[in-house]
Amino acid sequence: MGETRQPQLNGAYYGPSIPPPSKSYHRPGRGGGGCCCNPFSCCCSCIANCICTCLCQIVFTILFIVGIIVLICWLVFRPNPVKFYATDASLTEFNYDKNTLHYNLALNFTIRNPNKRIGIYYDRIEARALYEGQRFDSVPLQPFYQGHKSTNSLRAEFRGQRVVLLGNREISNYNNDRNSGTFDIEVMLYLRIRMKFGFVKSTRVKPNIECDLKIPLRSNGTSPGTYESKRCDFDWR
Repeated sequence: MGETRQPQLNGAYYGPSIPPPSKSYHRPGRGGGGCCCNPFSCCCSCIANCICTCLCQIVFTILFIVGIIVLICWLVFRPNPVKFYATDASLTEFNYDKNTLHYNLALNFTIRNPNKRIGIYYDRIEARALYEGQRFDSVPLQPFYQGHKSTNSLRAEFRGQRVVLLGNREISNYNNDRNSGTFDIEVMLYLRIRMKFGFVKSTRVKPNIECDLKIPLRSNGTSPGTYESKRCDFDWR
């Protein structure tokens, strides 16, 4: 058989030819431009970033300084909570008849300021008496200044009659209290105070003092029990 020659197999084979790369042209000013293409917008963005950075630094610096000042003040003055006590109570009348409550209640309070460097201005004091969540009287008390590590006394007297609308459950509770001879009476002190740190006075704050008391009714000079002094709760509302 005759030999058939294939000239293409005599040399190395490199595959099909690769077409030349297509050329792309960039036309300035049409999309995709950076700062170099629009220097005005680039400058505005840089200025806005600088302003935001400066504002953040200023805010954090102020907060840091305020925190340091508060910490120093706390370390210097070491504030302790003021203590309120309802030390004595006298209830000689507490009759509920035809939606009208007749009452005669006197209370003595003791206020203790344990702080060495903080004085307190009691600019306004209002005492409110409540029974079964219903207020039946309120009286203003004398404002005063309380010095460092001192104890002051207050007296509140509630006397008169007031229309008080009680539901069936409240009337049942009243009858139970009357049978036991001891009434659950709530007394609230609404305050407006300022604190004095050396020569600096704070702004007014309005804490409330809440006293949940069990007061025996004294009738004809006798009482079914004795009143026990009660510490009141401080409420920063």
